[in-house]
Amino acid sequence: MSGATISTYASLHDVELCAHAAAGERRAFGELVRRHGSAIRGLLRRMGAQGAEADDVAQDALLAAFERIAEFRGEGTFAGWVKRIAARQYLRRLQREKRLAELAVEGTDDEADATAGDADHRIDLDEALKVLSPAERLCVSMCYGAGLSHGEAAEALNLPLGTVKSHVKRGLEKLRARLAPAESATAEGRRSNG
Repeated sequence: MSGATISTYASLHDVELCAHAAAGERRAFGELVRRHGSAIRGLLRRMGAQGAEADDVAQDALLAAFERIAEFRGEGTFAGWVKRIAARQYLRRLQREKRLAELAVEGTDDEADATAGDADHRIDLDEALKVLSPAERLCVSMCYGAGLSHGEAAEALNLPLGTVKSHVKRGLEKLRARLAPAESATAEGRRSNG
């Protein structure tokens, strides 16, 4: 293929790239990988996969997406579709390694509390996710990072729906407390002055 064709891929929408990839144009899929590969690895890290493991699962998910590209109908985003594939593959890997059972049982203990006085520092999501238990992090990442519904996450994790909802609720509460220390301090100041 010529350089003009390759640069043409960069200007195409994901749905168009998927159609080209489904027709056998590997470079079109390569453009999708270039666009979304790091976001997939980021989601997997947020779910608990470490460095090389996140890379391996992302690669496996992208390979599965390539093999099933004709199934993508464009009803949602390509990124969301492949993130769901990656999340499910990571969960299967956890199940194979018997770590999922441990993660599902853990999480009722509060882990390290968010440090007060961090209002002057920028807090990123990866750091904030560290205050969550592994089960909370996994459920929040699946529902908000991979775009699965609570029911889909419960099915994938083989957990009761209420358990997943509880992990998500507790996780979001911890994230709000961690990511909004300035608001908390302001509200506390108003209560003590009022």
